[in-house]
Amino acid sequence: MSKFFISILLFFSSFIIAQNSTLSITVIGLENNAGKLTAELYNSKGKFLKIAFKTASSDIKSNTATLNFIAIPRGEYTVMVYHDENNNGKLDKNFIGMPKEAVACSNNAKGFMGPPKYDDAKFTIATDSKISIKMNAAL
Repeated sequence: MSKFFISILLFFSSFIIAQNSTLSITVIGLENNAGKLTAELYNSKGKFLKIAFKTASSDIKSNTATLNFIAIPRGEYTVMVYHDENNNGKLDKNFIGMPKEAVACSNNAKGFMGPPKYDDAKFTIATDSKISIKMNAAL
């Protein structure tokens, strides 16, 4: 009997895992190779630019970086990347909250007098996906 339940559990577990995808992000246009590039993946409008679903960092080579997120459930997402030039593990901001380091969002969405809108940066993951983002210059 327990073999039956274990078989059923393994079957459903493999089905759930199969529903996940890999997201590969290539960021181009970085001004230099100093520090690291960090990507924050958001899975809801309410958490956009507040609480990341997943975060990854990568070295920069030839002013380009590639990051991968694995086991991403299918759904709607946004990505914000920043060039952590001083390698302090955070996005540095000035006294009014504007980024002092280069930032960019998925779909190359840009904001007007602030960050881009979620709807401009969102995309859907249904299978393994690759996106490219062009870095914006720092202020």
